[in-house]
Amino acid sequence: MNPNNRPKPNRDKSRNARPVGRTSPKQGKQAKVSKLDPRLLVKTASPSSKTDFKSETTFSDLPIGAQLKKNLTLKGYTTLTKIQDQSLLPLLEKRDLMGISNTGSGKTCAFLIPIIEHALANPHDFKALIVTPTRELALQIEEEFKSLTKGMNLRSATFIGGTNINSDEKSLHRHPQIIVGTPGRLLDLYGRRLLKLNMVKTLVLDEFDRMLDMGFVNDVKKLVAPMNQRSQTMLFSATLDPDQSVLIKSLLNNPVEVKVNSGGNSSENVDQEIVHLKDGQDKFTVLQNMFQSAELERVIIFTETKRLADRLSKKLNQAGIQSGLIHGNKSQNFRNRTIEEFKNGTTRVLVATDVAARGIDVADVTHVINYQLPMSMDSYIHRIGRTGRAGKAGRAITFVN
Repeated sequence: MNPNNRPKPNRDKSRNARPVGRTSPKQGKQAKVSKLDPRLLVKTASPSSKTDFKSETTFSDLPIGAQLKKNLTLKGYTTLTKIQDQSLLPLLEKRDLMGISNTGSGKTCAFLIPIIEHALANPHDFKALIVTPTRELALQIEEEFKSLTKGMNLRSATFIGGTNINSDEKSLHRHPQIIVGTPGRLLDLYGRRLLKLNMVKTLVLDEFDRMLDMGFVNDVKKLVAPMNQRSQTMLFSATLDPDQSVLIKSLLNNPVEVKVNSGGNSSENVDQEIVHLKDGQDKFTVLQNMFQSAELERVIIFTETKRLADRLSKKLNQAGIQSGLIHGNKSQNFRNRTIEEFKNGTTRVLVATDVAARGIDVADVTHVINYQLPMSMDSYIHRIGRTGRAGKAGRAITFVN
C-alpha cells in the first residue's frame, strides 16, 4: 500500500491530463469554447525592445568557478540576458527569488548557475530539487545541467512519468546532487521512501504558474511540506497569476522579485495574427494552403484535444506534409523520438497539445499555429513562446471561427 494513499493510476492520470488541458470526452467539448478576445492576438513584433538591453556584466565577470565559466564559453554564452543580469547575483547569495520573463530569455541558465556553484561548494551535503509541469521541460533542464557541468563530477537525475521506476531507484542510490522531475513521479518516489525530501536544500519551481494552478497545487504542497532543511527557493515563469500570490508568499522568504515583463504579455519578438474562417470554410484546407509557402519551415501546431491532434497529424501526413505528434497519451520514448525528428528536420511540423507549450526548446521554429483558439492568455503566451526565441523573429497564427 502506498503510504500517501495515492494509487498509481490516478497519479498517472493527473500527471498527464491536467497539464495538457481537460481532455476527457465531456471536458473536450468544453475546451472548444474560449473566452479569449481574438483582437488581443494581433500584434506586430518589436524585437528592438529586447535586443536594446545590453548587460554590463559578462559571464566571465561573475563570481563563479573557472570550469563553469569555461563551459559557458563553450556553449557560446557571453553576455547576460536581462533575467540573468537581475537574478544571478542575488541567487548566488542564496536569496529566494521570483522571476518573470518570457520564454527563451535564459531562465534555465539563471537558476542552474547558482545551483551548480552551491553544489560545488558542498558536493557531499547539497541537494536541489527542480520541479516542472511537463516531462519535456524536465529533460531539457537536465540536458542543460549536464552541458554546464562537464568536468565537475556533479550528478543529476530526472524522474518523470512513462519511465521505469526501478531505474529511478538505481539513480537515487547514486546520490545525485540535482534532481529534476514532474510532481506525480516525485511523489511516487517519496511515497516509496526512496526520495528523501527532507534532504533538499534548494527548491526550484519552473513554470511555477502551472505548478501552482488547480492541477498541481496539492502535489506541490505535499512535496514542499517535508523540506525542513530548505534554505533557498526559486520560482520562475513567463506568466504570473495574481490569484496565486498568497501561496507564492508562503513559499518564499524575503524574496527578490525580478519582473522582466508583467507576466501577462506575449513575446515582443513574435508577429501575431488571426485567420477568420468564413461560414462553411474548411479549416484544414486553409491550413494546407498555408504550407505552400516556403516560409513555414519549422512549425508547431497546437490543438486543444489529443483526439484532434491525432486526426490533424494524420491528415497532414496524408497531404504530403511531414508531421510528428506529441501529447500526453504517447509514451515517453515516442515523444523523445518525435521531438528529435522535429529538431533534425525529418519532420516539418509538430502537432501538439499544451504538453509542448512548456519545455520544448527547438531552435528556429518559424511559426506557431493555434488550430483552435487557446483557452487562456497564459496558454497562448507559452505556446507562441516556442518561436521568436533568443532574439530571433517568429510568427504566430491563430484560427478563429
